[in-house]
Amino acid sequence: MIEVEAKFEEGNMDTLTAPMTAEEFLALPDDGKERWLIAGQLREFPMTVRNRFHSRAMTRVARFLDSWLDAQPSPRGEILTGDAGVRLDSDPDTIFGVDVAYVSAETIARQNAESSLACGSPILAVEILSPSDTIENVNEKIDAYLQGGVLVTWIVDPHRRTVTVYRLNEEPVLVNARQELIGEPELPGFRVPVARLFD
Repeated sequence: MIEVEAKFEEGNMDTLTAPMTAEEFLALPDDGKERWLIAGQLREFPMTVRNRFHSRAMTRVARFLDSWLDAQPSPRGEILTGDAGVRLDSDPDTIFGVDVAYVSAETIARQNAESSLACGSPILAVEILSPSDTIENVNEKIDAYLQGGVLVTWIVDPHRRTVTVYRLNEEPVLVNARQELIGEPELPGFRVPVARLFD
C-alpha cells in the first residue's frame, strides 16, 4: 500500500495508509495468493484448490445462465466464470474474482481490447461455497458486491444444496433443492429447479 505522511497540530509525524488503487492491485506479483481489493483495502488468502463439488456447481450454474442468455434479445451481455476479474463501480476501488457473473451489454460495451477486468458492476454475482470459506469472508464479499452496485448475489452451497439470494436492503431468501431459483426481475424469464444445479 502507498504510505503518506500527515502532520498533526502537535508537529509530530504519523504514517497513514492511503487506499490501494486498481492499478497497484493489478501490479502485485502472481505468487499463488488469492487477493481481493475491498474499498481500497487489500485482503490476501492462501490459494486453495477447489474441490469437485465446487467445480461441478460452477459448471451447472454457468450452463443454465448461458442457456438463458442465449434466448435473450440482443444485445445480451456476457456470462463470465472461473474467478473472472471484476472491478466494481466504487471509489476507492473494489476488485474480486467472481465464480460466475452476468455482466450487462452496456458494461461490456464500455470495455476496450486491453481490459483484463470487467469494469463495472455485474447484474449478478454468484459465489460457490468451498470448505475453506469462512462466514466472515463470505459476508464481507456479499456486502462489497451489494454496496458496489451488484443488483443480486447468489451464494450457492453444494453441501446443503441451497442457494441464498441477496439484494441490497432486502432480507436474504433461501431456496432449497425442492424449490425453483427464479431470476426475476434482474434476469427476466430465468428459472431452474435448484436440484438441477447439483445434478
